Amino acid sequence: MPTFVSDDAVTLRYHHEPSERSGSTPVLVVPGGPCRGVEYLAGLADATGGRDLVVLHPRGTPTTGGLSRGWWRDAADVVALADHLGLAEVDVLAHSAGTRLALAAAVQHPARVRSLLLVTPPATWLTGTADDGEQLARARRDPLVDAAVDSLLGPPPADDDEFQRRWMLEAPAGYARWGAAERAHARLGAVSLHAARAWFRDVPPDAAARVRSGVRSPVLVVGGAADAMTGVAPVESYAAALGADLVMLPDCGHYPWVEQPAALSAAVAPWLRRT
Repeated sequence: MPTFVSDDAVTLRYHHEPSERSGSTPVLVVPGGPCRGVEYLAGLADATGGRDLVVLHPRGTPTTGGLSRGWWRDAADVVALADHLGLAEVDVLAHSAGTRLALAAAVQHPARVRSLLLVTPPATWLTGTADDGEQLARARRDPLVDAAVDSLLGPPPADDDEFQRRWMLEAPAGYARWGAAERAHARLGAVSLHAARAWFRDVPPDAAARVRSGVRSPVLVVGGAADAMTGVAPVESYAAALGADLVMLPDCGHYPWVEQPAALSAAVAPWLRRT
């Protein structure tokens, strides 16, 4: 697996997924989790409209190892990877928690980020809009989803054993349906409590304000209309705060390339061609 060296001399990993038009300018992908093993992104390449993907393996993921410096500081890793690839500017596609790192890169290095494609972003941190995810989940009247929400609303896990147990307990809330394909996908990509906690350290107190005022790149936000992990109203206000285009995919939760791949492709591929 290829590697590159970031600004602090730490070595990180990435991988390249060529498209049917191999050699096209790649889209740089930042996974979520945070710090979840990138295997869970399998199938995402079909939504890029023939663009190559270069997938960053952030600090704290099983393949890169170590711990994040916090998503604000790790923005430098996006620039270091772009430098390694010989790209003056990049289109960045980020999922879930990875959208924070993508926004941090766009604010701190505006000349290097050409566009942002933010998929099912956690949004309340940016605008303070009340989360309506619990309402979406309870409306399903599914005992497994209710148990997932109860766990999400409970106190933080005390240790990694509890974190791993609750990760699978909470998984049904991340999908509009909880079938065999969704169950299989939920098991992909390891993540640890220690790594996830490190993702949120040393973030400046004015980070949200700096993002709201500092993003100049074109932005597309893709949300799931049934995503209990993010809600709908927060994602709508998040997109508005960024001056972004917004597509809400019906019958879709937190993982559009798994749940609604054709609809995701229809939204993403033309936008990437335009930008």
